[in-house]
Amino acid sequence: MKRILLSILTFIIPFINFAQEEKVLTFSEQIDVTFSKYTSWFVDLIFYEIPFSEEFQIPWVLIVLIGGATYFTVYFKFINFSGFFTAINVVRGKYEDIEKHGAKELYGEDGIAAVAVDGDIPDTIRDESADGEVSHFQALTAALSATVGLGNIAGVAVALSIGGPGATFWMILAGLLGMASKFAECTLGVKYRDVGPDGTVYGGPMYYLKKGLAEKNMAGLGKVLAVLFAIFVIGGSFGGGNMFQANQAAAQFVELTGLTGGNTGLYFGLAMAVLVAVVIIGGIKRIASVTEKIVPFMAGIYVLAALVILAVNYVHIGAAFGLIFEGAFSGLGIAGGLIGVMIQGIRRGAFSNEAGVGSAAIAHSAVRTKYPASEGIVALLEPFVDTVVICTMTALVIIITNFDAGFLEYGTEITEGVELTATAFDTVIPNFSIVLTIAVILFAFSTMISWSYYGMQGWVYLFGKGKISDLVYKLLFLVFVVVGASISLGSVIDFSDAMIFAMVVPNIIGVLLLTPKVRKELIKYNNAIKLKKDAIEDGVDEFEV
Repeated sequence: MKRILLSILTFIIPFINFAQEEKVLTFSEQIDVTFSKYTSWFVDLIFYEIPFSEEFQIPWVLIVLIGGATYFTVYFKFINFSGFFTAINVVRGKYEDIEKHGAKELYGEDGIAAVAVDGDIPDTIRDESADGEVSHFQALTAALSATVGLGNIAGVAVALSIGGPGATFWMILAGLLGMASKFAECTLGVKYRDVGPDGTVYGGPMYYLKKGLAEKNMAGLGKVLAVLFAIFVIGGSFGGGNMFQANQAAAQFVELTGLTGGNTGLYFGLAMAVLVAVVIIGGIKRIASVTEKIVPFMAGIYVLAALVILAVNYVHIGAAFGLIFEGAFSGLGIAGGLIGVMIQGIRRGAFSNEAGVGSAAIAHSAVRTKYPASEGIVALLEPFVDTVVICTMTALVIIITNFDAGFLEYGTEITEGVELTATAFDTVIPNFSIVLTIAVILFAFSTMISWSYYGMQGWVYLFGKGKISDLVYKLLFLVFVVVGASISLGSVIDFSDAMIFAMVVPNIIGVLLLTPKVRKELIKYNNAIKLKKDAIEDGVDEFEV
């Protein structure tokens, strides 16, 4: 407990010091200036752009993300594509029996059923069911809820304004490559998770960095990387995963209702904090039960509306794809030319789905399965849904509606991405901006509850498992919900974003070193699926879970 109090004091000391300075600033400005003063060096370091020429620079963290994703794609023999339909079957529950009890236990080493003649399984098998707290679908939606949101709605619009339609091509490519990164890190998340006596799962990069690297005689390195990741994920959960979401949701609420009173943000933040509290107190099971409803519902409405717009403007679809491919390889009229277009698209794709960041491995580690690779395969669907489907839909809607409306000049950066996307949708579906505002608020809410779980896992790793430790973190998280909705936090958000992408460093190092472990798990799961298929082909009845 002393360690927790010391950490809290360390966090608030800068505010106390600044309050003593004789400057007439608002509270928001005080926080903003204080954070900028103490953390700007860290932000500059994480987002430092390597100057390849006078015309373009590439953030080094982007190189690490895409470089790692490309390596994993090749190393795992394009699992992004070969494992896609298997992932669909896993989410549908086709292999739930072997994941719960084990393929050999159910179907035998040589394809001979290990079940009784009447179809009942032995009690010993039932007693050895898989650890975990949530289903594959719940784990997937919990992880998606942390990535699907403002990046898909506002971020894509900003990327198009800077990089033009061609950025869409590179955004899709980043999403496809990121599928391999998600597969690798989420497989490790399940393999090296801890399961408490009460069945509570503790997982994520902290655990596979520590335990996995210890197996490779790199225990010292593993411990250091695990602690760094835990610190970064806590910082990211308070900022980008919480305050930024609350801030943007409050702004959209004000825009929708027209309530501009001085305390509107405060009241909205308090209401949001209560709703978040109701969910996060129940842990990952409650979080997953909420996200499995919110994410498919809102994503479904969003994609359906996009499809309606594409159907109404079907004559422009061919021209839109023409612009995308032409712009992807020419970069005409865009700052930095081809490279400038490439950077904007890849940045949006990589930053949107967070593949390689390691955050999703925390949610996926809570799944019920005996085979870690089963969840890794499910996880590869995440960048596909987030970037290849939803981000691409946003891009197509903006490009196609812009043909006639002309509300966007490519190559001229905008700052309000939500408003531009809303304009695009409103050209075909009047007042859809209202639905879009509600979607932003719901996506922000689902992002907050998922990131609360991510941050708490890092907190528990550093400060220990227990009810008091959990309660301290959750109370702090709820306080930051109110703070984020109430005030402007420019430098705080920059810092928290830097914390999120700082997670890339320890995570990618660990995953690269542990790729042979991931490959063994993939082979083991593929063999289990083959064993079941062979047994069924030989006339053995499929076991019903």
